[in-house]
Amino acid sequence: MHEWVESPSLRGHMEAVAACMGAYAAVLAPGEADRWTVAGLLHDFDYERHPTPSEHPFIGVKELERLGVDAEIRTAILGHAQYSGVPRTTPMARCLFAVDELAGFIVACAKVRPAGLSDLEPRSVKKKLKDRSFAAAVSREDIALGLAEFGPVGGVDETAHLQVCITALRTAAAHLGVPAR
Repeated sequence: MHEWVESPSLRGHMEAVAACMGAYAAVLAPGEADRWTVAGLLHDFDYERHPTPSEHPFIGVKELERLGVDAEIRTAILGHAQYSGVPRTTPMARCLFAVDELAGFIVACAKVRPAGLSDLEPRSVKKKLKDRSFAAAVSREDIALGLAEFGPVGGVDETAHLQVCITALRTAAAHLGVPAR
């Protein structure tokens, strides 16, 4: 990640997604937390150099294949980009898609609160999701689709999903530039 990404904000986003992936892996894939975290950490590593839909995440996945990263992680990374046409068929892939946009949105919510993540609750995130002018670049449709695809696999509804991600992000707060406690 550090070889390919210079942007502190992109690194922070990748750390946020990795934290959420690790939290879910602890429950859904015990013993695979490292693999799930790696998928979250590397899902956007080529974006800074190759930001177009014709390049990202395809170039990065080719590099990961060259480095010997396993197929499930590479396929999950491909599937996080809807335009790739790669279906999200594994719990890892569905989780990555479900936490990608949401992690960034939760961090944005925390950055406008004096106490950051420490007192952030799912109801506050839900309220901000309804405000289309807040973090307008975040796809609410992708967040909803991610939950619809992952909810039954992860055994979570919207409130529980938000809480898992908020709690996970508190553990990564040092990398995100927001207070956790």
